[in-house]
Amino acid sequence: MSGDAGGRTGNGAAAGRVRTAVDESARAATDAEWPGDVDDVEWPADVEWPARAAREAEWPAPGRRAEPPFSLASPAPWAASDPYAAALRAGRGPLFLRRADGWLLPLDVERWCAGADPVDLEVLDRCEGAVLDVGCGPGRLVAELAARGSTVLGIDVSEAAVDRTVRSGGQSLRRSVFEPLPGEGRWDTVLLMDGNVGIGGDPRALLTRVAALLAPGGLLIAETARVDVDERAQVQLVDVTDGHAPSGSAFPWARIGTRALLRHAAAGGWRTVAQWTSGDRPFVALRSARSASSSAEPPNSTAVMSSQRAR
Repeated sequence: MSGDAGGRTGNGAAAGRVRTAVDESARAATDAEWPGDVDDVEWPADVEWPARAAREAEWPAPGRRAEPPFSLASPAPWAASDPYAAALRAGRGPLFLRRADGWLLPLDVERWCAGADPVDLEVLDRCEGAVLDVGCGPGRLVAELAARGSTVLGIDVSEAAVDRTVRSGGQSLRRSVFEPLPGEGRWDTVLLMDGNVGIGGDPRALLTRVAALLAPGGLLIAETARVDVDERAQVQLVDVTDGHAPSGSAFPWARIGTRALLRHAAAGGWRTVAQWTSGDRPFVALRSARSASSSAEPPNSTAVMSSQRAR
């Protein structure tokens, strides 16, 4: 953790009060209501945590979603996809993203449903302060950070994903990244792992939204596609290779390689602080132009690093 992130955490007692408020939010995850007693939490005046901002947030009326453009790309059909929910509940695939032309992208459900692996742990070591995991899936990263004592919240549009995250010991809300969220503008780190940089099918809109969620100088760590690609498509989730089999509703998605993400990020005013490959998974760490020094940029490292995942 960098000095910048450490300065936001305050002392242990203050962090404990913050985690209490985040715990309260997770207990209300199923109906997306913030608990009524959050206003009673004793908030230290000199600590700026995402959970603190939750009591100041203006939540939409029941049933009301965020105004455009953020609601336009919300991948709600993912939540309604039975193949995805079934795969998460079983902890295994097969599960694929299928384009309209029949092309299939295998999804690594078994890895998602396992504990954090060495590549994941390397990413989590780079996180700073309070962490928001966007598209947390079954919650392996949320659970690992929680076990470390970090303040962390996962969000996902899938009820099965949220349930599994909570059962694993993490905190999670059933919500799209494009809907109102607790602690907007206060998160120290946002994670877009496992291809979630493709959420909504519009990388620049997603980067704009993430920038609004992060505190000034906050850190985005994104996992990119393993090939040089910048693709938008309508996709469906399927659990068989038969193109005529039933599937969930189509939704917008993007596949973004490292070069494409860096191009979109530069257009949005982000600064690249690190890019690396671990195992066979590529990652990028980004900051706004006002960023401070980053723990995501290890000392004495080259701009691009490569290591092999432990087997």
